[in-house]
Amino acid sequence: MGEISTINWYPGHMTKARRMMQEDIKLIDLVIELLDARVPLSSRNPDIDDLAKNKSRLILLNKADLADNRKTKLWTAYFEEKGFFVVTLDSRSRGGMKAVQEEIMKACKAKIERDLKRGIKNRPVRAMVVGIPNVGKSTFINSFAGKAAAKTGNKPGVTKGKQWIRLNKQAELLDTPGILWPKFEDQTVGMRLAMIGSIRNEILNLDEVAQSLIRNLRSQYPGALKERYEIEEDGEDYEILAAIAASRNWLVKGGEPDYNKAVNVVLEEFRDGKLGKITLEEPEKIQSER
Repeated sequence: MGEISTINWYPGHMTKARRMMQEDIKLIDLVIELLDARVPLSSRNPDIDDLAKNKSRLILLNKADLADNRKTKLWTAYFEEKGFFVVTLDSRSRGGMKAVQEEIMKACKAKIERDLKRGIKNRPVRAMVVGIPNVGKSTFINSFAGKAAAKTGNKPGVTKGKQWIRLNKQAELLDTPGILWPKFEDQTVGMRLAMIGSIRNEILNLDEVAQSLIRNLRSQYPGALKERYEIEEDGEDYEILAAIAASRNWLVKGGEPDYNKAVNVVLEEFRDGKLGKITLEEPEKIQSER
């Protein structure tokens, strides 16, 4: 597991991004934090709570269409209890954007009322979108603004300069996605982010990631592998991967199961939602783990 836990996220770049975010946060009223609904805790950087102190907070549980609805409700309640506003969405579709707009207004109600008391009318609420790389920040900004307002891509910091996207008379969005980095001190975080595809495959031991995924699925979603691949779920994790290859008739020379193909396909199909709606973390378990 050393490969994930020692990933170097360019400390210089990270410090610069954090400093920029500290500057940007001074300009805004609301911090919109994007998380991956399948791993809400692992896709979150706890530094944001310190950076966004005294700001209204909205959490978007993205890719909720791939997540377990029951666990998403638990996470929604968990974050609401901490004082956040929460919306679940699939940012690849425009569904859910109206709910985001409504929550922005709710989250900033006190600020709007304060402005009115001071005689300030019609000053739009200013918001900023933050999150770790690959949670869909730029895609969300594009969908939400209804135009290609920010380049989408997996490279941290693609959007240059400070531009405000006017959403309507009531709200403006800073189009620079705020980059935070995952906390890799806990190896589980790196492993879970690897499973959902947030870390480039080239720097991972995919066999290890796939075996860890199999282990998680067997304990949290028994029957999911059996249903998808028509195999029994007993034996070692690597034996299950070999059984999947044999079941699908993926063979290498000599008629042996193509183990590497099984590793790649299982990870790909999990990420695409073909193994069902799956969430790898839930609040009670996280609290007991800690």
